[in-house]
Amino acid sequence: MPRSLKFLYFTTFYPPYSFGGDAVYLHRVAHALAEQGHSVDVVHCVDSYHILDPGKPGAKFAEHPNVVRHELSHGVGWLSPLLAHQTGRPLLNLAKLRKIANSKPFDVVHYHNISLLGPGVLGIGPQGGQAVKLYTTHEHWLVCPMHVLWKYDERVCEKPDCLKCVLRGWRPPQLWRYTGLLKRSAAKVDRFLSPSRFTAAMHAERGFPYPVETLPYFMDRCDEDWRNPAPRPQERPYFLFVGRLEHIKGIHTLIDAWRGAGQWDLLVAGAGTADEELRRQAAGNPRIRFLGHQSQRALGALYAHAVATIVPSVTYETFGMILIESFARKTPVIVRDLGALPEVVRESGGGLIYRDNAELMHAAGSLAGEAGRREELGTNGYEAFLRLWTRQAHLNLYEQHINAARKPTIENLEEWRLTSSLAARAS
Repeated sequence: MPRSLKFLYFTTFYPPYSFGGDAVYLHRVAHALAEQGHSVDVVHCVDSYHILDPGKPGAKFAEHPNVVRHELSHGVGWLSPLLAHQTGRPLLNLAKLRKIANSKPFDVVHYHNISLLGPGVLGIGPQGGQAVKLYTTHEHWLVCPMHVLWKYDERVCEKPDCLKCVLRGWRPPQLWRYTGLLKRSAAKVDRFLSPSRFTAAMHAERGFPYPVETLPYFMDRCDEDWRNPAPRPQERPYFLFVGRLEHIKGIHTLIDAWRGAGQWDLLVAGAGTADEELRRQAAGNPRIRFLGHQSQRALGALYAHAVATIVPSVTYETFGMILIESFARKTPVIVRDLGALPEVVRESGGGLIYRDNAELMHAAGSLAGEAGRREELGTNGYEAFLRLWTRQAHLNLYEQHINAARKPTIENLEEWRLTSSLAARAS
């Protein structure tokens, strides 16, 4: 009987000890693999999470029996990720990481957000070097010490000026970036992956020396959310923002634009460090409602009944998970012409692209005033979602990348193909 595969994931953040969409994706793909009979061990750094949030995470994330979490939590707390940040090596967790890597005959070692583990972790894997080693660029950390190409904490980075940018961002410089450590460590990876062509191209433009292929994000189908959606959250037509309430997400620009929007409401779903500041900015505008953090179940109804979902990010998004979450509910999107967002819209035909607030409000008006136009774009987005961004589409492409990168000792992936085929027929 063909064997299932054993995956080992290294990452800094993983639910519930996480903040962003990359960790949600990681949980999603780990469970997709587990449900097909594969095993997934996930190593993540609790100490890194507690640097930014000393409390216990509020969200609950159940784990599949085939998914095992390994928490890195050292007695010295924040000192462990700080040493990794400064030296580029997971010094205090090195023994534990090696022990985990050699605890099973892993077939695939996949590195994700390793920013507070350091590039030295790329050399850690099962003894014998037989496992396929992959790396996904969820952010621009390989070419940007600030992760997101956000220069001087005020604008997108048009030209590198890393040391000055780090100092102005009150971060300690990483001297290992000026040595050959990253290049030597990255040479141990068989294949680099990125959620979008834009992000892959940006790595090449910023001098990353290895090719980067594309593996987009995904989510499961949400047909009931648009066929039989939960009740409308309100009677008045509304547009929707979903995401972290941070400056780089551009919600402040959306609040500015909504000063002249007398006909439609703006619902804001999410939480973040800029929450209070944004509420003050929106004070006095009855058309803007802050909903706070929402569960995925609650978001389903918000997406389904919205005129459109607006993604106004002012920095380079590497993909835009919000877009496919909206497409899965047959709801079109309106996105800023920046980063990977327009790539997803052009590929799907599921939305509109804007460059300034005037274009944004014109796009909003065109969708709110023409129900047929909204339905057309929403259907385009949904059909593209079915082709490109479902679980099965993702696993099929993931398999192709593993096959392309695998070592001769890795058997062909008959079980993967068999279980994938069965899952596709079942769905």
